[in-house]
Amino acid sequence: MSARPDFVHWMTSIQQRTESALETLLPPASRPPDRLHEAMRYAALGGGKRVRPLLVHGAGHLVDADPPRLDRIACAVELIHVYSLVHDDMPCMDDDVLRRGKPTVHVEYDEATALLVGDALQTRAFELLADAPVADVPADQLAMLALLARASGSQGMAGGQAIDLAAVGKQLSRAELEFMHIHKTGALIRAAVLLGARAGHPLPADELERLDHYGKQIGLLFQVVDDILDAEADTATLGKTAGKDAEQDKPTYVSLLGIGDAKRHAEELLADACATLAPFGARAIHLRALAEYIARRSF
Repeated sequence: MSARPDFVHWMTSIQQRTESALETLLPPASRPPDRLHEAMRYAALGGGKRVRPLLVHGAGHLVDADPPRLDRIACAVELIHVYSLVHDDMPCMDDDVLRRGKPTVHVEYDEATALLVGDALQTRAFELLADAPVADVPADQLAMLALLARASGSQGMAGGQAIDLAAVGKQLSRAELEFMHIHKTGALIRAAVLLGARAGHPLPADELERLDHYGKQIGLLFQVVDDILDAEADTATLGKTAGKDAEQDKPTYVSLLGIGDAKRHAEELLADACATLAPFGARAIHLRALAEYIARRSF
């Protein structure tokens, strides 16, 4: 199933404006410490699907948020994501040599630089949210900072990664696997949706809860599809080492359910995510298309 031309046009425009914003908001490689800044730009620029920035803008469209405001939020979320990839690829974690079709940061530079790149990208993300008027009142901005912090920390992405590392070689139940991925992958995706939704006209609590449920479902959907692709696609297609999960004996939706049931579960998650958006009507057009894109992507 191919994406609609209007969605492809919108997606491409958001990816391009995110790349341009990152180019501007990251320190130039010529500024000391130049090697660190060069490596930060190497990690963050020129690759990736920019799914989280797309979600920020998709939710922002729903509340008529100002696009330049969304750019800054989108970059903050993307920098958290990129920092996590840099650290995840290191020898002490997943020990991978390829990311987004090029050598991982610790391979291209060295392990110490990769560690510092992740640290610096993470702090730059919070600096972006703190330094600019991304909300109408200071209390809103503090709430957005807290939301991103929770999604990134021990109760979110970092905690999910800790569970993932501890689960290597173990058989997890479906509930345990879901709990891990709600945190490891899902927390930042949910944050992207909610941060975009908080950047425009205020929504009532029930509508924010509806968007949070959508974010939870597509976060799980993203991981299920990732597991399927890791089992079925090749390295050239993925831009990262294929078959890594099986090689490292990690619990996945494919190892737990099998390919067929994993694909059926992805369809169930997609249907639930789209049904959750139904009350928003045309305002959720981009979020609905993004759910389809996540479900159907082949890389």
